[in-house]
Amino acid sequence: MVGGRFSRWIMRVVAVLAAVIACVPPAAALAGTPLATCFRRAQPGDTAAAIFAHPRGFDCRSPQRGAGPGDYWVLAPRLPAAAADARVRSASVWQGAVALHVRYADGAIRTTGFTSATAWRDLRLGAVFELALPPHSARAVALLWHVRAAPVTRAIVLDPRLATPAQSHRMEVAMAAFYAAFGGLCVALLMSNLALGAALRQRFHPPYCAMVLCLLAYGVSSSGLLGQLTGLDNNLRLRLNTVLLALALSFAILFARRFFHPRVFAGWVGRATVIAVGAVLATSTLYVALMPWQAQLLDALLTVAFAAAAALALPLLWRGWQADSPHARVFVLAWGTPFAFAGLRIAQAAGLVEWNFFVDNSTLVAMALEASCSALVIAWRIKLVVGERDAAREQEMLARLLADSDPLTGLMNRRSFLREAIGRADQQLLVLIDIDHFKQVNDTLGHDGGDEVLRTFARALLAVAPAEALVARVGGEEFAMLVPAALTDLPEQILGAVRAARMPFDLAVTASLGSERGPIATEAEWKRLYRRADAALYDAKTAGRDRARWAAAA
Repeated sequence: MVGGRFSRWIMRVVAVLAAVIACVPPAAALAGTPLATCFRRAQPGDTAAAIFAHPRGFDCRSPQRGAGPGDYWVLAPRLPAAAADARVRSASVWQGAVALHVRYADGAIRTTGFTSATAWRDLRLGAVFELALPPHSARAVALLWHVRAAPVTRAIVLDPRLATPAQSHRMEVAMAAFYAAFGGLCVALLMSNLALGAALRQRFHPPYCAMVLCLLAYGVSSSGLLGQLTGLDNNLRLRLNTVLLALALSFAILFARRFFHPRVFAGWVGRATVIAVGAVLATSTLYVALMPWQAQLLDALLTVAFAAAAALALPLLWRGWQADSPHARVFVLAWGTPFAFAGLRIAQAAGLVEWNFFVDNSTLVAMALEASCSALVIAWRIKLVVGERDAAREQEMLARLLADSDPLTGLMNRRSFLREAIGRADQQLLVLIDIDHFKQVNDTLGHDGGDEVLRTFARALLAVAPAEALVARVGGEEFAMLVPAALTDLPEQILGAVRAARMPFDLAVTASLGSERGPIATEAEWKRLYRRADAALYDAKTAGRDRARWAAAA
């Protein structure tokens, strides 16, 4: 009931976000009036004055992203009426250097600009370059950008606009509020999950915290704040954005692998996911190391790698939806949101969708929603675990009232088991069962989680034990079952029950078994039978564990 209401709430929020982004035209995405531009390659001997006087050879129809790498002139031949203190804004892209030449109504030309190393001085929140028009008595009538060393993977000059100081200020305030909200959310999620991880020692908490940390760093870098604070080279900042986004995706998938039941990642889906994540990390490394060499090829490889990882989300989300768990379905809805927006980002990177400021920043919006929903799902799951643990502790307290019972599992203890077993002169079958790698279980889940595994393991043994069987916990992770010798198929039944048992936190637990038949009329016969069964158990562990072995013929 609660899961259904929560799922419907998430779907409504996603629908509203998608509708808002779809309805916002690119022209309203950045402050100011959009400028129509034309472009052409730079030629030796070109000067701004000559081009302003005779603007020949400019392409005003083709998209800039298909121009190829090089040096370019970009012309905005007609400007709307603007105040003397107007600003020229454009989105940040990879550029070696930019010189902005401004022509005024009286024919005067003034120049401003930046290099990749000094771009941070003109970088505003939202990763937008803002250049003030050089002061002059006449009105500005045309703009001419001279862009050097442009790989042109998105554009030469991306979404240029003319903005008033008031428009620029409003945009800066809005961006500060947006990034501050995102940063505050990331910090809150990071601190709460670090505390939960330290207390509960769940395997999925470390990658989740690493993902949130990468997203927080990505927000600081992609917003332009990192450049403003440190004076970082803008092209280096763009490299850093790529690395952080690739790492966030990798940690997100690692978190999902540890959170979901193993069957969600079973078979080809798990192998393909590993390959896709490896491709994202490899291509992002190449991008960072080699850009701007073969920039368009590197950009295409990176886009394909991210697209492949996003495409694999479909079978993962489908399998997660089919999992028999309400919190898993809510988790799927939460993660469906960023993958949907990732599809928009990939389509924009591939040139299938026109560049849009909101789409370009939708990763932060989507991941903020996902992180919030995932935090609620994690809290929900922890509540269920705590409830199960409390119920188990009540059972443990009741079991302690029985002197002949193991206080943790409720099974017979070693003393009561021997008292009931010794004295049976007819043939008996003794099966010794030992949990494989139980120390790793304790290291992974902590001792409380290890205790819960022992309880679940004991219930699996009782479920398969015949009515006349004696079932005991005879050591830390060692159990014993004694039945009439005719029940020779019991070891395989026990193995099947253990493999099918739903362990806490979906942990995979196996066991090794050693079996022997014989009478137990005396304590000496018990010691002989136990010694031979224990030798068979050792053989099972030596052979690779998760199997049963019979004692060798005497």
